[in-house]
Amino acid sequence: MSKTASLPSEITAALPLGYTIRELQKTDKAEVLEVLTVLTTVGDITNAAWDERFEYISKHDDTYTILCIVDDGGKVCATGSLIIERKFIRNCGLVGHIEDIAVAKDQQGKKLGLRMINALDHIAEKAGCYKSILDCSENNRGFYEKCGFRFAGIEMAHYYNK
Repeated sequence: MSKTASLPSEITAALPLGYTIRELQKTDKAEVLEVLTVLTTVGDITNAAWDERFEYISKHDDTYTILCIVDDGGKVCATGSLIIERKFIRNCGLVGHIEDIAVAKDQQGKKLGLRMINALDHIAEKAGCYKSILDCSENNRGFYEKCGFRFAGIEMAHYYNK
């Protein structure tokens, strides 16, 4: 069963008329990568690299969920990811990591980001996660607070020269 099939109607019905939410498809490459450019540098992803990563993610669907919100023409307007981490703490608990929330520039202001967060958070809860977490810039803090998240610490990063 599709992970989006279990989304409550209050999430799917809140999408703009004609928009739907679904899991990433292999044919979404160009549109998803274009949407992700509003978030960060994407790079030049070859078809072979996309296919390899897509297959890996598909085989590990108990860990990875990548969703897309598409318009009535099937064009990807927003994307987001959920990675489920398996831990030893909290009785071998699960934590949902929400990542790469991106909405196409011409689609912003339609609450697609909010709907994406709601969907991923719901999937994490249904998977048995005891919490969902995400990292964001201070500029985006208010948005994520509107999505039900609260400040819980400081993000640290160690980037490698590649």
